[in-house]
Amino acid sequence: MPDSSHKIIVIGASHGGVAALERIISSLPSDLNAAVFVVLHIGSSSRSSLPEILSRTSSLPVSWALHTDRITPGRIYIAPPDQHMLLAQGYVRTVHGPKENHTRPAVDPLFRSAALAYGADVIGVILTGNLDNGTAGLLAIKDCGGVTVV
Repeated sequence: MPDSSHKIIVIGASHGGVAALERIISSLPSDLNAAVFVVLHIGSSSRSSLPEILSRTSSLPVSWALHTDRITPGRIYIAPPDQHMLLAQGYVRTVHGPKENHTRPAVDPLFRSAALAYGADVIGVILTGNLDNGTAGLLAIKDCGGVTVV
């Protein structure tokens, strides 16, 4: 389990990611002193039921991230379809920015913004994917003193 000094956990997944996310999310304790942010690479026109799927096994509340949501420990935020999820100190931003790695939402924008806003208080996790999805974001987290897990 992450060191309690870490307040932000960012997770990225792509192909095969739902099963991996279910497994990770189901293992998080109900008293987790961190906010969790999840990006699953999906097509921009795809519908997604990811919050409902993860809620079935999570002891923490799971919901779509909304623009200007306040960041609350013990909550799981999911990037909405066709929106990048970005972090600023204390709140979430959702934006319809350019696609990265051919997708929106993408892992790298979340990871980069988390690294810039929270530095060493970030744990970045890549669960699944192809090619270099999330690599640049993980590097940003590492360069800012955070912990990276693949």
